[in-house]
Amino acid sequence: QVQLVESGGGSVQPGGSLRLSCVGTGRSLRVYAVGWFRQAAGKEREILTCISSSDDSEFPSDSVKGRFTVARDDATNAVYLDMSRLKPEDPAKYYCAIEFGPCSDDLSDYESWGPGTQVTVSS
Repeated sequence: QVQLVESGGGSVQPGGSLRLSCVGTGRSLRVYAVGWFRQAAGKEREILTCISSSDDSEFPSDSVKGRFTVARDDATNAVYLDMSRLKPEDPAKYYCAIEFGPCSDDLSDYESWGPGTQVTVSS
C-alpha cells in the first residue's frame, strides 16, 4: 500500500514561488499517475494537475496552466509541484494522490491521499 506525505508549504508573497513535494513509501510512484489538488477554506477540493505514469505528460487545469508545473524524481520516489507567480487566490491546503490508470479529472479515481501541506499567500 502506498502512503504519501506532502511537504514544502509555507507563506509566500504574491508573485512568489514555492516547491511542494509529495514523497511516496510502500511502492514506486512510477507505476501511478500522480495528481496535485488543493482545498481552500469553505470550498470543494479541486484538481490542479496530474502527471502520467507512461510518459510524464502533464495535465494542468486552466487555473494553474503556465504557473504550476509537475515533475517526478524516481530516485527519491517523489513528485514535485513547482508553483510560480502565486496569487492571492492560491492559498489552500495542497494534497497529492495517486491513480492506477491514466490521469483523470474525477477526484474519486484517486487514492492514498496525503495529509496535505498549507500554502499561504500574503504581503
